[in-house]
This record gives sequence, structure tokens and C-alpha cells, in this order.
Amino acid sequence: MKSPIFGTMLVAVALMWGAMSFAYDKPSFLELARSGWNYSLRTTMVGRDLSIAVRINGRDMSGAALCIVGEKPSAQSLAILTAFRGLSRHIFGKPLPMRYAGQSAQDCGAGRVVVLRLYSGNPPSWALTRDLDWLNQAFDLGLPQGRDYMASSPAMAQTFFGRRGAATHIMVQQKPQTPATPETQEIETTFFKSILIEELYQSFTFGMDVLMFKRHPVFMSKLQEVPLNIHRLPWGSTAFMSALLTSNPVGLCAFDVFMMHAVALAPVDQTTDPEFISYIDTEFDHLSELTSATLTDPQFNLIVDPGCHAVTR
Repeated sequence: MKSPIFGTMLVAVALMWGAMSFAYDKPSFLELARSGWNYSLRTTMVGRDLSIAVRINGRDMSGAALCIVGEKPSAQSLAILTAFRGLSRHIFGKPLPMRYAGQSAQDCGAGRVVVLRLYSGNPPSWALTRDLDWLNQAFDLGLPQGRDYMASSPAMAQTFFGRRGAATHIMVQQKPQTPATPETQEIETTFFKSILIEELYQSFTFGMDVLMFKRHPVFMSKLQEVPLNIHRLPWGSTAFMSALLTSNPVGLCAFDVFMMHAVALAPVDQTTDPEFISYIDTEFDHLSELTSATLTDPQFNLIVDPGCHAVTR
């Protein structure tokens, strides 16, 4: 349980955000936007049918249905999902429907769907394989038949482009139902919050990881990531979670919210095209105003990291 002093600090931070405006570093924002959005599809699954066209526009995900399978959302996961859905609706102007479909992705049905599989403990690779097999059939993704898939991290997201539309699959480990020890309670809460926010953000914007080989004093984006050598650490260990929490921000930064507004408004066919960056350059002040207004809304505080907002004025 958090102390009354901690709760008072949170209220004070929320009030402080509402009373200030933000000044954004335009050159840095443009550089980050190029790094995270101006890319070609760098890799593809071995054996995928390469005749299927790939068109990447983050705005295409707005209004898609979020279908949860596997475990039901924990209280923390549900709160994060609620805040993110609110942010998406606020920025894109469309609701983000959500429902729990049970154990099988097949029960999500066809249409514009994002499958989110939640689990705790060991990753259910068998369920991941079953989910992708169904998506392959439903959307004609051109994936190889009879392949088994393995979870490569506690949180992972993949978008596939098929002949019957695109489909996104997210698989995220959530905080275990069993009570944590007092020593690990805070780090577990922060870790599982961080990885869910990251996969949701990237899936609904198509922003790519931005590697930082030299860490700066303050992160500017949830996309930024410091490479770590943690392959020998068990996923559930405190050392693993602590290391990952140093690799990028816990929540969304001002830049990330800024880019959501840009994705929502840019009149471009693909957000990977140079025209997208040209739009951001031209409309920077307007996008900055929208971002500042969004950041002062307390309903999004849970998924925003105040430590990487921006220089204030």
C-alpha cells in the first residue's frame, strides 16, 4: 500500500501538469520521428508469401477491436487498457472496442482485430502457435504451414499483412495473481505496466524501436531503447526486470503523444513515407499545442511518464 505522502505527491504532479505548458525541441522530435517511422520493412518471417503487399499507416489501426484472450486482465492491466483506449479515442476520434473472448483467438471473429493474449508465468508458446495459425487462415497472411512459434520476450507484438487485411497479435506477461513480496512489489508493478504500455503504443502507431548505444540523462520516447545483455537472466527475476526498466521509460513521453497526434492527422498514404516527416515539420506548432492539451488530462496519467515529458516554460 502506498503511503499518504506518495498519494499527495501524485496529486501534486497532476496539478502541476495542468498548470504548465510545454516547450518541445523541434530538431530532436524530427530526428526521432525519422528514426521511428521512416523505415522499410527490415525483416520478414522466413517462408512468408512475399507477393502480399505491405502498406504501413498507423492511422489504419484506429477503430480496430481489441480482443483479449488467455488470462483475464488483472486490475493493473485493465486500468492500463482503459487509459490507453481513452487516449486512442481522444486522439483518433474513434472508440477502441474491447472484449474478453476466452482462451482461443478464433473466438475473436474476423474483421479489424487486434488480438491481445495475456498470461502470467511461463509463456504459452503453444497458444501463440494456435493464435497465429488462426490469423493465418482468417486473413490469408501467407505464413508457412505447420510451423511452431516461440515467445522471444515477456512482451511481443507482430502485425501481419494478408490478402484479407492486416492483423496484429500481441502477447504480454502480466503481473502474477499471487502477492509479491514487499521487496519486489514495486518493481513488478512498474515492470508489467511498462511492457504492456510499450506493446500497445507500438501496435497502434507502427513506431519502431530506436536503439540508443549511448544513454542520455533523460529519455525522450518510449521507443528509445538501450541494448542490454540479459539473455542469461530468468524472465521473472528481479535482476531481469530491473535491467529492462533501465532500458527505456516506464510510460509514454511527450514525443510519443505528439506522434499519436501526427499519425492521426497526417494526410499521407503511409506513415513510413518522407511526406509524413514533412507534415510534422510544417505542422509542428499545431501538433505541439494538441500534445500539451492532451498531457494535462488526468485520465491519461497512468500511462504517461512525467520524467520524460519535455522542457517546461
